[in-house]
Amino acid sequence: MLSIGELSKRARVKVPTIRYYEDMGLLDAPERTEGNQRRYDNAGLERLSFIKHARDLGFSIEAISELIDLQGRPDKSCEAATSIVRTQLSSVRGKIKQLRALEKELVRMSNGCDGHGVSQDCYVLASLADHDLCQNEH
Repeated sequence: MLSIGELSKRARVKVPTIRYYEDMGLLDAPERTEGNQRRYDNAGLERLSFIKHARDLGFSIEAISELIDLQGRPDKSCEAATSIVRTQLSSVRGKIKQLRALEKELVRMSNGCDGHGVSQDCYVLASLADHDLCQNEH
């Protein structure tokens, strides 16, 4: 059995995060000692590692909850889990597209600087003050 501190170290998750996952229902309430200290078993560590990995991949708490529910239902099709992953993939691709547009605009802004002092028509500051000077939606 692991204390919450040991669980935190092994899973590389902060103690308040573990408590949050318990409050959200992602982690089952652990056993408690007579002194009311939490004690986790290997299943708790495995679940916490699953949640951490899913969070690292950008999954929402709601999506993780659905995936955990699917873990406990071997009668369900794997397609439900695949659908959740595809939704996340679509979201990531959208963010990448936005970041590329942002990068393009920042490169354009930085290239617009002619080296004059900031008090003189600084292109960067002018671009930030007037969105109409941007060439790309970002």
